[in-house]
Amino acid sequence: MNRIENAFKNKPIFMPYFPLGFPDLETSIDVIEALAKNGADLIEVGLSFSDPLADGPVIQKATQVALEKGITVKKSLEAVKELRKRGVNIPLILMGYYNPMLAYGLEKFVFDALDAGVDGFIVPDLPMEESEEFRAALSGAASEVEAPLIQMLAPTTPDNRMELIARNAKGFIYFVSVTGVTGERKSISDGLEDLIARVRKHTSIPVCVGFGIGLPEQARSVGMVADGVIVGSACVRAIGEGANPVVTAKEFARNFQEALKMKIWNDR
Repeated sequence: MNRIENAFKNKPIFMPYFPLGFPDLETSIDVIEALAKNGADLIEVGLSFSDPLADGPVIQKATQVALEKGITVKKSLEAVKELRKRGVNIPLILMGYYNPMLAYGLEKFVFDALDAGVDGFIVPDLPMEESEEFRAALSGAASEVEAPLIQMLAPTTPDNRMELIARNAKGFIYFVSVTGVTGERKSISDGLEDLIARVRKHTSIPVCVGFGIGLPEQARSVGMVADGVIVGSACVRAIGEGANPVVTAKEFARNFQEALKMKIWNDR
C-alpha cells in the first residue's frame, strides 16, 4: 500500500496546502513539518509561479513573496527531501503550474521529484487531454511506488468529460467545490453532495473537495460527504498572519483534524 492509499484508511482526511518559500524557505519547511506532525493526513506542497491563474489573492501574495525570496523548483525539491529526512512520512503532493516544470526539464523534474520523496502531482493548468507528455515522463521515471497525476473536476465539468476523467483517475480526485479562483467562502455549495455523487458513479477512488473551505466547521460539513477536505487559502493566511508561523501551523492542523474526527466519532 502506498502512502496515498494508506492516508485514506481513516476518512475523511485533512489536506492543507502550503507553498514552499513563504515567508522564507526555512520557515516554510518548518511549517510543513508542523502541519504533518500535528494532524495533516496529506499535504499539498506549493511550487511558486509568477502567473498562478487558479489562485486567489492570498496564495498569489504568498507565492510572490516566495519568488522574491529566491525560491526555485530545485530548492523546492531539496526542501521535500529535507522533510523526508525529518521524518515526515505522510503523502506530499506537489501542486504547481506546468511552465516551471517544463523550464526545469520535464523528465528531470519528475525523476528529481520522485527521488526527493514526492507522492504525486497536481497541475491546475494541465488538462487531461494535454497531459500525455507528463504521463510519459511519469511512466519513464524509475520508481517502485506509483506517483499519480491528480485530476481536477468542477461543478461545470460536462457529464461525458467527468466520466472520462473519473474513470481514468488515480490517487484521488480533486473536486473544486465552487467556480472561480482559490479563496475562503462564507458558505459551501448546497448541492455538493449531489455533485460528489455524480463523480462517484464513475470511480471508486477517493473524492476530495477544495476551494472555499476556511473554517473547521465547514471542513466537518464537507467531510460528511467527501473523502478528504482541502484547505489552502485559509491555511496560508492564518500562518502568514501568525506571530509564530510554526506554532500557528500546529494549532491550525489540530483544529481541523479535531473537527474531522468529530465526524468520524459520530459515525461510530
